[in-house]
Amino acid sequence: MTDKLIISPNDPRHYRLVVLENGLRVTLVHDPEASKGAAAMAVRAGHFDDPADREGMAHFLEHMLFLGTRDYPKAGEYQQFISEHGGNHNAWTGPEFTSYYFDVEPAALESALHRFSQFFTAPLFDAALVEKERQSVDSEYRMKLQDDMRRFYQVHKETVNPAHPFSKFSVGNQQTLADRPDRPVREELLAFHRQHYSANLMTLVVVSPLSLDQAEAMVQAHFCAIANLKLTKSLPDVPLYRDEDRNIEIRMLPNKRQRQMTLTFPLPALDPWYRHKPLTYLSYLLGYEGPGSLLSVLKYEGLVSQLSAGGGINGYNFKDYNVSYQLTEKGLAAPDRILAMTFQYLQMIREGGVEDWRYQERQQLLERAFRFQEPSKPLDLASHLAINMHHYDDEDVAYGDYRMDGLDHDTVNYILASFTPDGVRLTLIAPDLDTDQRAKWYDTPYACLPISQARRAGWLSGERHPKLALPDPNPYLVGLLEPREEASPGPHPVLLPELSRLSLWFKKDQDFHVPKAHLFLALDSESSHHDARTAALTRLYIAMLMDSLAEPTYQAEVAGLSYNIYPHQGGLTLHLSGFTGGQEKLLDLLLRKARQRDFAPQRFNELKAQLLRNWNGIRTARPISRLFNALTATLQRRSHEPLNMAAALENCSLEQLHHHIDTLYQSVHVEGLIYGDWLQAEAEGLSQRLNHTLSQVSKPGPEVQRQLISIQGRGTILREISHDHQDSAIIVYYQSRQSDLDKMALFCLLNHSMTSSFFNELRTKQQLGYMVGTSYVPMNRCPGIIFYVQSPVAGPLQLMESIDQFIADYSYALMQISASQWQATKDALCNQILEQDNNLKSKAQRLWVSIGNKDTDFDHREKIAEAIQKLERADLIRYIMQQMRRSNPDRLVLYSIGGSHSEHEPLSGERQITDLSYFKGQADLIDF
Repeated sequence: MTDKLIISPNDPRHYRLVVLENGLRVTLVHDPEASKGAAAMAVRAGHFDDPADREGMAHFLEHMLFLGTRDYPKAGEYQQFISEHGGNHNAWTGPEFTSYYFDVEPAALESALHRFSQFFTAPLFDAALVEKERQSVDSEYRMKLQDDMRRFYQVHKETVNPAHPFSKFSVGNQQTLADRPDRPVREELLAFHRQHYSANLMTLVVVSPLSLDQAEAMVQAHFCAIANLKLTKSLPDVPLYRDEDRNIEIRMLPNKRQRQMTLTFPLPALDPWYRHKPLTYLSYLLGYEGPGSLLSVLKYEGLVSQLSAGGGINGYNFKDYNVSYQLTEKGLAAPDRILAMTFQYLQMIREGGVEDWRYQERQQLLERAFRFQEPSKPLDLASHLAINMHHYDDEDVAYGDYRMDGLDHDTVNYILASFTPDGVRLTLIAPDLDTDQRAKWYDTPYACLPISQARRAGWLSGERHPKLALPDPNPYLVGLLEPREEASPGPHPVLLPELSRLSLWFKKDQDFHVPKAHLFLALDSESSHHDARTAALTRLYIAMLMDSLAEPTYQAEVAGLSYNIYPHQGGLTLHLSGFTGGQEKLLDLLLRKARQRDFAPQRFNELKAQLLRNWNGIRTARPISRLFNALTATLQRRSHEPLNMAAALENCSLEQLHHHIDTLYQSVHVEGLIYGDWLQAEAEGLSQRLNHTLSQVSKPGPEVQRQLISIQGRGTILREISHDHQDSAIIVYYQSRQSDLDKMALFCLLNHSMTSSFFNELRTKQQLGYMVGTSYVPMNRCPGIIFYVQSPVAGPLQLMESIDQFIADYSYALMQISASQWQATKDALCNQILEQDNNLKSKAQRLWVSIGNKDTDFDHREKIAEAIQKLERADLIRYIMQQMRRSNPDRLVLYSIGGSHSEHEPLSGERQITDLSYFKGQADLIDF
């Protein structure tokens, strides 16, 4: 047992590492402020361990562990328990690890741990559920057949050493997981669990408000039963890339229109270097985006729009170091120019970049981040630490991500010596490339071409570009900040003295004690989203503004000062976050840039084309994603569909953009919030300066109304979204007749009480699809609930009938709930709603949402929780019977018909939306 972890000075939690008698390594975390208990188990078994003829086995086993154990045999029982106690759960399967995690109310933690532990001691692998869950895995596979990331990943697997486990198909489907003569897959699931789920290959983390002794006693009671098979991990000692897998160019055709190039340098495994982080240091230089950087010069030459350095797959004996480029059309035609400049910059790093002061800058940034680390949610902390325990020494479980012990010149120079043209892999992704092969499983068109010695030599020839330069010292790294003290007038934000052009709320942080702050400014303008054209131009303006800011603000971002500008229904929002030391300086820069109109025609054309690609790319999105997008565009008067915005933007010029910006600022309403380590006098001074700045560019305007389309009294409204995909999808939306707190409470509770039952019925039992769920949807503050399914096996009519049948059955299921179960359900939901903020960011976002929702007393959460506690089962049953089960209920049904179901009986009804503009134009509106 040890308590000697290196933890942040700002971390109030207590840690303990223990090893159980069976060899299970455990980290216990006592968090006295935690509103939930959480646990995570990381198992050192992943798809690399799949038998050669059972690809997807590790993933399939992950699914099956949720479907019944010895003491809890009923499918869906685990999920129901977690949901009833205000929790969440999930899992993922990776190449070498599988991670399982959950959180619940603290009072339910021990019962949840008992259920959780049986995943690893007594899974049932019920034969009837094996077949059903195999269909679910197959649905997951089919759902992502058009996903470009999956398609490209498969090509990567087919262009490596076939003897390396990375080459295996990781997801699995009906074919790879089928029963075979004398080889039922259930028996192989049991064997896989026995062979790989050994206590000595697992790490457990438990985070809770319980004392460390209490938590340790629970863990001892429930997890000592996991068998220790004393397994050693033995993965093949073969290289990821053979000689024939290097010096090749791989060309792939995407589904979404994109142009991307990736230069890959193969390296050995990464873990032994974690204390010095040489790749983090090199990425700090190669991925620099300020003046003189590789990205800056490539953008200046019109060759790329984005660049990133350092990503890439990694595993037990390999690490890919990638330099990735988003190409312009000009760049696609000249990849060798880009590569030549990349090698020029790498040579500059060799000659003058390996310096202690540069390393110390990056080291200081990570130390500052660690010093003022903010608490994360127990669930996030548990799942993160469980994986870290496999990668870092015990003392570094919480510190390893930040640790930089000094510049190791030998290792950095060794890596730089590997960054040469010899042995690289080059990937090019773009439409219209010539291909001659098809990837298995995902049918990706691709080609592999050798890169000649002469071509590689050409990357090293030529004069260095005169604009390339290594970074200057970062001016934003000025000493170590400390939070300041100032008494706060109350627990909530206060409205600073109101000015003619600005309403600014302020709250000095008293909870988290970090020298950080969040500043939000929402600018409303009637001309921002009046129609699809103005909405498109507003988004293009934001893209142009963010692009023009990237270079001058890069050093600030590196130093922990972040910003974002994003559209909302009434205009746009600026959000600053990070360390307070340079926030005003950064804000001044942002506001100066926002008033400028010096956008370059070349960047206008490139960013406009990029937006058009993104919006038109929705045609290849998942059907359910397309429907979610259509839901807001159908119901929010000032929201517009991507394809409509693309059509409207197609012929817009730079001059028209400039005119739109002028119109945008003619009359504006501005509201803001400052929360964090600002003093009130500073906030009031900023308010005065902002008001003066606004007076120079605009007139005061009204807040833009967020109007919602009412569907009351309309019956069932159908809207088909045509989409080229084999799966069908459906969303059924019910809208509240009122927007008061009582209705918010009712819809929240209705969703919370039925979500796990809906999932269990339509996914686990009926196997209608992988994407199945319900959600509470408060659109423009109007409560609503949706039911959604994406299905490879059923068309919209069958999906609709299944949803309707579930709703009918659920009203009777509610009657069977005991009084104690009903109270527990309400308590769990209230605990979720009232869950305390874990960090400055989450509290800032909550306060900002409250201001946007006109909750200026900042007590809606408490009032909704009070209203929930007053609800009886009869209230939900009454709503279901009167509003959801009546003949032709008021609801909106969005659906798409998959290619597999084109011959099925269609959905039909009297009210079909065939012209969205007409529907929105003549609909009744709800004002907010």
